[in-house]
Formats: sequence, C-alpha cells, structure tokens
Amino acid sequence: MVAIDSSGLVMVEEKEQQHTTKRRRLTWDVAASPTEQKEAQVRQPVLCRHVSPPKREDDREGHYTYSLGENLTPRCEFSYFVIAVGTFGRVLECWDRQTREYVAIKVVRSIRKYRDAAMIEVDVLQQLAKNSKGRSLCVQIRNWFDYRNHICIVFEKLGPSLFDFLKRNKYSPFPVDLVREIGRQLLESVAYMHSLHLIHTDLKPENILLVSSDYLKLPGYKRTSQGEIYYRCLPKSSEIKLIDFGSTAYDNQNHSSIVSTRHYRAPEVILGLGWSYPCDMWSVGCILVELCSGEALFQTHENLEHLAMMERVLGPLPEHMIQRANRGAEKYFRRSRLNWPEGAVSRESIRAVRKLDRLKCISSGGSRSSFVDLLHGLLKFDPTDRLTAQQALDHPFFRNSPA
Repeated sequence: MVAIDSSGLVMVEEKEQQHTTKRRRLTWDVAASPTEQKEAQVRQPVLCRHVSPPKREDDREGHYTYSLGENLTPRCEFSYFVIAVGTFGRVLECWDRQTREYVAIKVVRSIRKYRDAAMIEVDVLQQLAKNSKGRSLCVQIRNWFDYRNHICIVFEKLGPSLFDFLKRNKYSPFPVDLVREIGRQLLESVAYMHSLHLIHTDLKPENILLVSSDYLKLPGYKRTSQGEIYYRCLPKSSEIKLIDFGSTAYDNQNHSSIVSTRHYRAPEVILGLGWSYPCDMWSVGCILVELCSGEALFQTHENLEHLAMMERVLGPLPEHMIQRANRGAEKYFRRSRLNWPEGAVSRESIRAVRKLDRLKCISSGGSRSSFVDLLHGLLKFDPTDRLTAQQALDHPFFRNSPA
C-alpha cells in the first residue's frame, strides 16, 4: 500500500520479518525531474528542489556513502558534523527543513543483522515513548525510514557522551555531587526500562549522553613544568539521556550467551550462567566507578584476566558460581579456584591485575562511605544479591542528598 503524507513523503507499508503487524515505512528517496536532470549538468543536483543525491554504492562494510552538505532526503540536509561512528553505522547531524532544527540521524549499515537490530531499537524506542510519563530519560525518537536499504532513525539532537566528555577533559574524574546526579538519572532510566520488562544489556558511558553541550572551564590544582595552570571542564547541566537500544532484550525472550561491552560485562555472563536485569546493575556500578575515577574499572580484553581483576577488586568468586560455570568457562578454574596467575597469558597481564585496588580504596570525596557501600551493592558477584534499580535509588547515597 502506498500513500502520501502531509509532508509530501511517500509512505510504504511493509511487513517486516518476525513481526506480525504491518508498520508504516517512510521512503524519502526522491529523484530529480527531467528538467532538474538537465540543470544538473551545470550545477549541483542536490541543490535542485532538495532532491536526493545520485545513487552510490555502499562501501565494503555496508556503510552509506555520502558527502557532507548534500541532502539525505528532501526534508533533511547533512550538516558538516559526524556525531558518532560505530559498528552499527554512523550518526549524522542533519538540518530538518520542516521543523527548522538540527536532528541526529542514525544511518545503519545495509547488512541484515544491523538492520534487524535497528528494527528492534525502533520497537523499543516506540514502547519507551508510549509508556513515558512526564520527563523522559531515554532519547526520543522523532521518526524512522528506510533509505536505499539503510534503516535511518531520527532522534532529538543531544550533547556529547559521558565518555567523550571524559576523554576531552583528559579523563579528569567528575565531582561526587555530579556523579550522584548522573547516577540518579541513570538508575531512573534503568528502573523505567525494567518496569517494562526490558533489559538494556549495553550500558556504558558511550551510551549516556549529556542533554546540553555547554560546559564550564575551571582552573585546576596542578601546574605544568612551565607554570601553566591545568584547566578542567564540567558540564553546565547534569541532565542526561540513555541511548542505543539495539541490543535491548525482553526479559521473557531467549537471551544470547554474550552481552554487554567487555569492560561492563557481568560475571554471570562470562561464566555462562544466564543473565537478566542484574546484568544492567553490574554495568551501572562499573560506570559510576569510571565517572568518579576517570578510567574504566576493568580495562581488559580477555576473560581470565577479567575475572582475576574482579577478584582483586571485590574478593573471591563464590564457589557455587564456579561449580555452575558452563563448559566454555571451566578452563578458567582449577580445583574450584581461579587459575590465576598460573593461567595468565603474559607478565603484563599479571601486573595489570596487581596494580588494581580494592573497591573500598576508591576515592569519592565527602560521601566516600555511602558511595562505596552503594558500589558494593551493585557489584555483587551473585546476581540474586545485587541491588535492583529501585533499591539503588533508595540508597542513602541518593536519599540523603539534595534532589
């Protein structure tokens, strides 16, 4: 079925595989008229009534090939800014001619698994928006469409991710009051998702965006050898929003064996014990440590080293979890204990583990005691003992602070 909406865009109804209902799909690919094609011989075709650019082949990895400044659709024009690049595709800043505002458009690679993940994200975003009451702490979807085999999702434009802010600020830790405000909002968004039986599964600083790009530049306490003062930057606003729901899972569906980005992956995932809501809470704990210290708690790319780091920071793994580890994880243990340092792949790996401190040594300013207690509740090895999002929100670290 084909129709025209109020903005003049072609609407095509298409049945997606694995979906029983039809969804409205916007096809925004508009060719130049014969007259415009003649005019294109003497001037840029993208300037003719905002038509789509000439069709090009995707690159070898399935990314959409584009030129900054041309049209993505008759309605949207690329700006001169790429917001993010990832395995999924690219997020581009565009000018929406109808609403006369900048938007962020996620242009997904034309590969089946990424298209499928994008459609999951669209479903989740629509569900989050539908059930939202009052202020939403999850990014808002404006629209979505299929353009030359690329799923494109239109979002409100937000500020930088927490990771990008830390990186630009030379990984200076955030003040504890700022960590508290960001942590409260993060837990509220996670609690909201869990109430809808949704598990994000990929919580990390890259997927938490500041709403505003504005920041304050403050003199630091250190000076360079030439006597110059270091400056640190702080966000003007602590308001954040959660993004990237392409890996989101429903609690009652079959779960993949591996989820989460390595540094934020819970022990039950590594051990193959199955996972649910608590895997998000482990990630939240790792994120809070990173915000208050400036660097990831578990900087590793190998499972045995990762488990050794966990034991170094949190103490020994519970024996009942070791006994239930799946066949793929059995190799990490010997005689019911972690095979470390005997199984280390290098001396550098052993040194990386040894340099870590216990969790209680993490500095958090005047709220050190309650903050470390909160982290211990979030970073419990046994997922059944871990704090839920709502329990964490009721913790003294948040309860005894200004709202």
